[in-house]
Amino acid sequence: MNERSGCSAELLKELSQAAGPPGSEGEVRGIVRRVLEAAGPLSYDRLGSILCVNQGRAEQPRVVLDSHLDEVGFMVQSVSGEGKLAIVPLGGWWGHVLLGQRVEVLVEGGRVPGVIGSTPPHFLAADQRDKVIGIDKMYVDIGASNSSQVSAVGIRVGDPVVPKTEFMEFQVPGILSGKALDNRAGVGLMCEVMLALRGKAHPNTVIGVGSVQEEVGCRGGGTSSTLSEPDVAVVLEATPADDLPGFEDRQAVLGKGPQIRLFDPTAISNRRLVHKVLEVADSQDIPVQQAVRRTGGTDAKTIHGHGAGVPTVVIGVPSRYIHTHVSLLHWDDYCATRDLVLGLVLALPGTTCEERPAQGGESGIPVARGEKCLADPDQKLVAHRQSGGLFQKLLPV
Repeated sequence: MNERSGCSAELLKELSQAAGPPGSEGEVRGIVRRVLEAAGPLSYDRLGSILCVNQGRAEQPRVVLDSHLDEVGFMVQSVSGEGKLAIVPLGGWWGHVLLGQRVEVLVEGGRVPGVIGSTPPHFLAADQRDKVIGIDKMYVDIGASNSSQVSAVGIRVGDPVVPKTEFMEFQVPGILSGKALDNRAGVGLMCEVMLALRGKAHPNTVIGVGSVQEEVGCRGGGTSSTLSEPDVAVVLEATPADDLPGFEDRQAVLGKGPQIRLFDPTAISNRRLVHKVLEVADSQDIPVQQAVRRTGGTDAKTIHGHGAGVPTVVIGVPSRYIHTHVSLLHWDDYCATRDLVLGLVLALPGTTCEERPAQGGESGIPVARGEKCLADPDQKLVAHRQSGGLFQKLLPV
C-alpha cells in the first residue's frame, strides 16, 4: 500500500497486529508512546490510558482527540483436567463468528497459539447444527491433553486471549484487512493527526488520547478526561460498515468517505460541532457519510458527560465485520478521515476572553468574546468550577 496524504499503512499494520484486549493494552500503548514521544509531552491515567499534548498559542480551549487502544478479546476463566481453556468474553462477540478460529493466549513473556474448539458436523444432531453456541460453552484448545501441559507453557487463569489474524492488502485496490481495526484505525488516526500538528500554528491545546477498556464500558474515556479536561472532543472510531447484502438506506459504505455519527444510544453528537465538521469537509472536498445508529456506543458515552459537559462528535472509518477476527476498511476513507480531523482541529478558533466583574461578589470571571458557543446555543454563560477559581469554557464557531 502506497503512503498517501502523510498516512502510514505500516503504522496501521503494526497497530493491528499488536495484542491489546481490555485491561492488557500495554503492547499497543508502547507503539503509541514510541510514535508520539516527539510529538509532545506524554502522561498516563491510572488505568493505563496515554495522553499526548500539543499546545498551540493558548492553553485553552482544550481539544481532545480520543481513540481507544483495546480490542475485543477473551480471558481464561478456568482450565479443565483435559487441558481445555474455558473463556469469558471481553467485549461484544457473536457466537457464529468464533468456532474454529485461531487465537493467542497472552502469557508472561510471549504468546501461546490455540484454536477455539469446534465439534465436527459429523457428531452433531440436525437440530444442533442451526444453533448458535454460547461462549460459555466454548473452549480454547492449545493442543494440551491435561492441565499440567497448560501450566507448563505458562498459561494461568485470568490470562487474556486475542484473535490471531494476518494483516494484508486485498487485490481490490485500497482494501486493507486485519484484526482489531476497531479501534486501531482510530488509534492510527490519532497518531497521524498529532504528528501532523508538529510545527503548525493553531490557537488550541490539542490532546491525543489512547484510552483503555472501551470495549467493556468506555472506562478509559472517563478516567482520561479527568486529566485532559476537554472543552471539546472528537472521538475517532472504526464504525461498523453496513454495505452488506440485505441492508438498505446505507450510512457506512467503504470508499464513500468518513462517517459522522450523529446519534447512538450512549451519546448525541453536538450539532454545532457537526456543522463545523461538515463545513471543513466541504471546504476540502472530502465526501462524508452521516449516521444515526439504533445500537452501539463509543467513548463519547463517558467523555461528553464529563464535568459540566463536553461538546463531542464521533468520526469513524467505515469498517466491515468489526468484532470478528477479520475486518476490512478502505485506505482512501482512512486518509480522508485524517485530513478531515486535521482540518477540523486547525479550523477550531481559540476563545478570546476579557474579564468583567461577576455578580454575587465574585470577580475576574473570563467572558468569551465573539461568535456563538458550542457549549451553549443560547449564548448564556455556563460556569465551570475548577481548582483555583471559576472559569468560563466557551468555544466559538
